[in-house]
Amino acid sequence: MGTDGARALLERAGILTLQTGNLLNWGCLRKKCPATPGEEVRDCIQKTLTEWSSKVGQDVNQEILEVLDCTVAQAIEKINPEERDELKVSAKLFIVGSNSSSIRDAVDLACSALGVAQLDSVIVAPPPVEDGTNLSLEYLQPYWQELENLVQSKKIGAIGTSDLDKALLEQLYVWAQVKPSSNQVNLASCCVMPPDLTAFAKQFDIQLLTHNDPKELLCEASFQEVLQESIQNTKAHEWIPLWLLRYSVIVKSRGIIKSKGYIMQAKRNAS
Repeated sequence: MGTDGARALLERAGILTLQTGNLLNWGCLRKKCPATPGEEVRDCIQKTLTEWSSKVGQDVNQEILEVLDCTVAQAIEKINPEERDELKVSAKLFIVGSNSSSIRDAVDLACSALGVAQLDSVIVAPPPVEDGTNLSLEYLQPYWQELENLVQSKKIGAIGTSDLDKALLEQLYVWAQVKPSSNQVNLASCCVMPPDLTAFAKQFDIQLLTHNDPKELLCEASFQEVLQESIQNTKAHEWIPLWLLRYSVIVKSRGIIKSKGYIMQAKRNAS
């Protein structure tokens, strides 16, 4: 009955929130090494949806919710408050829909899932621009302003960017009230850090990091496909991902990852 119950809940909800919990505790994922970040995301979402749907009860009428929480409770691992000072909690937020208010929702859910009051650092990857259009400061500004608000309200310690060249990073730095503390550079686009970017980052104490994430870590079609595979005969085409957040909890003294997971949110566009 699980899948039927899950399908019924999905048809009545307006928002879907999914949390994978700590992937390091997933034996099935530990044995498999995904070739790409995109494969890892798909795998995690599919396994979470499949396990969640198998546990949905038969009496769905009493469980109808506008916001549906697709989470496997035993996978969630909150941080022990006594260990908080020894840990660094960082996140990268991929905005899929072009709505800057998603940032606050994502940060609030991440803090709640991990049992912390603040994320130490958040890097934002804004939604991809249309083909033939260059990323601009105007495009970035609403997302950065939302991050600044969260720094001022002490929900985030430091904020960073992803894939900005020297010119755009400089424009953001000059304009921003809260300056970027880091900028990620895609390894696929450059084997060596551009000298002008390196010089600028060094001058203004901006940490340059590398990553291998695709431009779209989770696109609309990919999410709908995974949803359809996980819960058969559901109206997957109605669901649109809003954002995806990847977090990691690192033991500062040893530099090892204690916890890693994904949180995402999607909305249903019922015609």
